Amino acid sequence: MAETPLPKQQQDQPGTRDKMTPKPRAEMAGYKGAGKLDGMRALVTGGDSGIGRATAIGFAKEGADVFIAYKEEHADAEETARLVRETGRACHLKAGDIGAEAFCHELVNEAIAALGGLDILVNNAGEQHSVGSFDEITREQVERTFHTNVISMFDIIKAALPALRESAKAGRRPSIINSTSITAYRGSGHLIDYAATKGAITALTRSLAKNVADDGIRVNGVAPGPVWTPLIPASFDPDHLQHFGEKTAMGRPGEPDEVAPSYIFLASGDAAFMTGQVLHPNGGEVVNT
Repeated sequence: MAETPLPKQQQDQPGTRDKMTPKPRAEMAGYKGAGKLDGMRALVTGGDSGIGRATAIGFAKEGADVFIAYKEEHADAEETARLVRETGRACHLKAGDIGAEAFCHELVNEAIAALGGLDILVNNAGEQHSVGSFDEITREQVERTFHTNVISMFDIIKAALPALRESAKAGRRPSIINSTSITAYRGSGHLIDYAATKGAITALTRSLAKNVADDGIRVNGVAPGPVWTPLIPASFDPDHLQHFGEKTAMGRPGEPDEVAPSYIFLASGDAAFMTGQVLHPNGGEVVNT
């Protein structure tokens, strides 16, 4: 478990698990599935490590086959695929930049072909860049962050909706789960453009839920607090990183396997009466939504 103060460390974006100390707990080692997602087909972006890895493995332990999208962290992605396949479920991988519209369409089409359809879409991939002053934020950075975090969701969701509608017609309880963040609710003085994208994702989640409810598709979100993932040492300077998560009520950052159950719940029939909602695994911060 990651305890503060964390060792000083820093990585280049997007970050990899093998360079982290301590290693994030994303293998869902103690999780026992109950068949809640038997036979379902899931696409998870950013599924190579961190919350995405834990979610993909958790889905598999509940009986789902998984297709994972990731940027360039091949070793992390292959390890996630190995862990998913150990559960007896299928796992497919595709590397690329979700900030590019063409890749988003290719991704969804390949996932549908590989899985034989689509029942669960998890929009989890994202990027963030810490700044000391608002003056440091360039237009290029803002556009890049919005393309990766927000516009990609529009592209992927639009491409996936026909398959999700078919899933609904077949009675398979399709759902979309978007990763937002606690920064959407309390802001962040260092992750300004990132927080803006997460606010947009929360609004997208609520609005899309209303738009596709008649299609039988649920749309929900998860807003994690500080969680120890490869993106963190790739985003913050070593001095800032040492204190990451210490202001939570629990005095530490969360682990990916403490967040993934929120995604599993929202994808399952247990959440059949939930849409347009956001869950908040954040270590004890009260969020008024």
